[in-house]
Formats: sequence, structure tokens, C-alpha cells
Amino acid sequence: MTTPTIHVVGAHGGQYFGGAAVAAVARAAVLVGSSRHLSFIDVDPDRAVIEMTGGLHGILDQIAEHRCAGRDVCVLSSGDPGFFGIVRLLGERFGRDQLTVHPAPSSIALGFARIGMSWDDAVVVSAHGRPSDGAVAAVLQYPKVAVLTAPLQPPQSLGQRLIEAQSPPRDVVIASRLGEPDEQLVHTDVAGLAAGDFDPMSVVLFLDPRAEVIDQPSLSWGLPEQNFAHRNGMITKSEVRAVALGKLDLPVSGVLWDVGAGSGSVAIECARLRPRLRVFAVERDPVDAERIRSNARLHGAAVTVVTGSAPDALIALPSPDRVFIGGGGIDVLDACLERLVESGTLVATHVIVDRAAHSWRRLGNMVQISVSRGQSIAGGVRLDAQNPVFITWGPNA
Repeated sequence: MTTPTIHVVGAHGGQYFGGAAVAAVARAAVLVGSSRHLSFIDVDPDRAVIEMTGGLHGILDQIAEHRCAGRDVCVLSSGDPGFFGIVRLLGERFGRDQLTVHPAPSSIALGFARIGMSWDDAVVVSAHGRPSDGAVAAVLQYPKVAVLTAPLQPPQSLGQRLIEAQSPPRDVVIASRLGEPDEQLVHTDVAGLAAGDFDPMSVVLFLDPRAEVIDQPSLSWGLPEQNFAHRNGMITKSEVRAVALGKLDLPVSGVLWDVGAGSGSVAIECARLRPRLRVFAVERDPVDAERIRSNARLHGAAVTVVTGSAPDALIALPSPDRVFIGGGGIDVLDACLERLVESGTLVATHVIVDRAAHSWRRLGNMVQISVSRGQSIAGGVRLDAQNPVFITWGPNA
């Protein structure tokens, strides 16, 4: 007996898009969906219904049992199920070749359509099953952002986080139950978002009111030291920082530690470059830790500051995909390597040759960065040599 393909059908208000989608729903022996989606269907007593409540893994087990019995299964989903939807989970469990997907317009597309705006230049972030740090960072940094909210990360919670982060002005649209009979659009600002009570399964659009034509900012890194408050020059110099960021090879998402963060310049640049990355800045000096928070707010970067001395301060943190060490001894390097995920990368900077040599033996790669900066002199220019810095990097060995 051939195991039937799983049909995944996107819907809005009980409407499906395309004849194949309609046919898939009509002939399915098993219908899977939320109570809202199932309410639009007159379910024949001969058809099985699986309501999406509780843990999804149990639902996947039920789907597997019906497929083994040769029954056609149709999974109903809102909008485009391949866009932050259930297609990923189904594909991981059953294989992509076992799925036939019939998408509807995504909720993001509908949300921007309702306000008559294109969205090919928007940054889209999901808060489903993940911290809101990435969403906060995106709204602070980019002029056009859409956030998919969830019961554990409702729209008003996102608004409260943005106020704490001192968000710049944003026009806000909360789009709820799009395509349903009780569809709702609320136009407000960040303060109104924080003070409201909205459907947790919404799309929240954030628009910068200061720009008639909204463009993405240019991509830049290795920002000048004067862009960050710091103590007595205790900051990774811009040229060294630019090289270190390149060696970090930042992933789109995951966890990054900046250990011995000082001014937080590396952590902040990582958060700016990768808004979905969870960035932790570890700094033992309370005054410097507060300075990192201030710098992060200034740059619109979502950085979690941990005040404490490494390696003890690292114990409660999630295991990192990337680590940057700007301060600390050999024990800190070894502690970070013990926690680094298997495919992770660690980058460290050193000014002491002995520490650099130890780090090189552990990581396998090292360069020396020697920079001279132009300075005016007698109507001409001279080169002012900066202290050389060693950069080591490599995967966990």
C-alpha cells in the first residue's frame, strides 16, 4: 500500500486558493487544523478530525498513524503554510517529498495590502516559539518591519519591550484575524501598542514616519570608536573589530556571547548585523555593564547584558553558536570552548603574546593586526601606529 501524500492547505476565512486546494480539502479522510479553520467545514461523520491543540509532536504522531492506515490527510493552516508555518515541521518529520502544499496569501502580504503598501523591502520577524529580542532589534534598526506575534509574545508585550528599549517613533498597525469575518486593523503608535489588548495571533507592522520613501540602511561594520561611550580607550578598535566580525561569520540566528565586553561595541555590531541573533554581553564591571546598555539603546540593538565575571557568569547562559572574547584569561577561553556548540566558532583578541600563543594552539588560526592612522603634522600627514593586536579564531576542537 502506497503511503498517501500529506496536503497542506492555506486558508483565509474558510476560503482556499485554487482548484487543487479545494479538491484536497474535499477528498481528505482526515482533517487537521485549529478549531477556527475546522469551523468553516461541514465535517462528514466518516471523516476524522484532529484539532491542533496542545503539543504539535503528538499531532504529528496521529498524522503518521492515519497515513500508515492509507488515509488521505489534509492539514489546514493560515495563509502561506511555508512562510513561518507548519510546512517546516511537517517536512522535518515526513520529508519534503511527502508534502503537497497549496498556499494562500500570507498574513504579511494581507497586512500590507490592507494599508496599500508594498512589502518587498520589509524585514519580517516571527515571535512564535522564540524570544522577542530579534523582533525588538529589527524594529529599532529598520524602517519597515512586520512581526508575527504569538500567545507567549502578544502585540502589547512587544510594545512594552520597545518602550523599555527607547524605540524611535513608529507608526504601528495591528492586523488581526485577516481574511476572517471579524478582521480588525488598529492604527496606533508604540505607546498605544504597549497599552492595548490585542489578539495574540496578529501581524504587527512598524513604519518609520520620518521617511516618505523607506529604504534599507546601508550595511556597515567596524564603526568608529567615537560611536560608542567607553572607559579610557577600553574598546576594540574599529579596524580590529571589522576583522573580528568577519572571522565570526555571523549566522542568521542563534546565540552569541561577547565575553569581557567592555563598551559592548562587538556585541552591539553583531546585534545590528543579525537582528535575529540572541546576543549576550558579559562584563564584570557594573559601570561598564550599564554603559553597554546605554550604547545598545543608542544604536537600537537588542543586547542582553550580564554583569559578572567569566567563567562563572557563563553558567546560566544558553550554549553559544559564536563567541567573541575581548577580555579574560586562559580559563575563560577554555570555559567558552567547553560550551561552544559543535559547529560553532570562537574569536578572541589578545595584546599579550603568551595568551595569543595559547589561544592559537587551541583554535588553530592567528593573525596580527597592525594599524597606523593618519594624523596631521605641519600641513602634512604622519602615521600614528596603534598597538598591535592578535586575533585568533577557530571551531571547537
